[in-house]
Amino acid sequence: MAPRIAKVGNLALGSDRLFLIAGPCVIESEDLCRRVAEQMKKVTERLRIPYVFKASYDKANRTSGAAYRGVGQDKGLEILARVRQEFGVPVLTDVHDPEEAKAAGAVIDCLQVPAFLCRQTDLVQAAAAHGKAVNLKKGQFLAPWDMKNVVSKATDAGAKNILVTERGVSFGYNRLIADMTALPVLASLGYPVVFDATHSAQQPGGLGTATGGSRETAALLARAAMASGADGLFLEVHPDPDKALSDGPNSLALKDAEALLKTCLAIWEACKG
Repeated sequence: MAPRIAKVGNLALGSDRLFLIAGPCVIESEDLCRRVAEQMKKVTERLRIPYVFKASYDKANRTSGAAYRGVGQDKGLEILARVRQEFGVPVLTDVHDPEEAKAAGAVIDCLQVPAFLCRQTDLVQAAAAHGKAVNLKKGQFLAPWDMKNVVSKATDAGAKNILVTERGVSFGYNRLIADMTALPVLASLGYPVVFDATHSAQQPGGLGTATGGSRETAALLARAAMASGADGLFLEVHPDPDKALSDGPNSLALKDAEALLKTCLAIWEACKG
């Protein structure tokens, strides 16, 4: 069977080689982005894992209106462009409306449609219209087979390089559950499938005015996804997760990323043959 491939920047990401999308949840500073990108590039080069840097310049979906959202679109896109140039890695960020997609499409290698917005037709089509790769995150409220309609919106608007990401499904109050049987269903859509381990370990609103989570659970889910058909892995990493301004409880410590990736790669290779 031919591998499912999506071109992201200078990389061909697909089902024939484990790949990684990783970075801090939100752009706190350019220094943070550079530190994470530098370390993760070194790790992935040692492991021969294709790497895409990710960070959001605006976290529009926050538990509290007082929560930190990011540095904003203009500054954020400038930082991401410099990260791409300095470290030679493709970059990915969220877009929330068609105008954002237009601005990011001129700079970013992969436009990400957030899970809560995956049914927003105008946004999906705008993200697809700029000739860049698109990462479609499955909504926490969708069955995996329902993503065929989201993918169809993107392809109808011209997208050719598509990633489909599983990030857990709502399971009662403040809980998500990761259904590993969703991964082969998403793969049947014909595009590389990513498993978002850290967002799947969230507890939305679980801290009252902030989202909780478990980074230990994220590592467990990452390993399980490697044995269940994921082509790529999505991780939020931070030098000091307990001080992160967004998604700290479920983010992995930067120093722990290499050990987890070594294990995940071994499982992926054993299961993919």
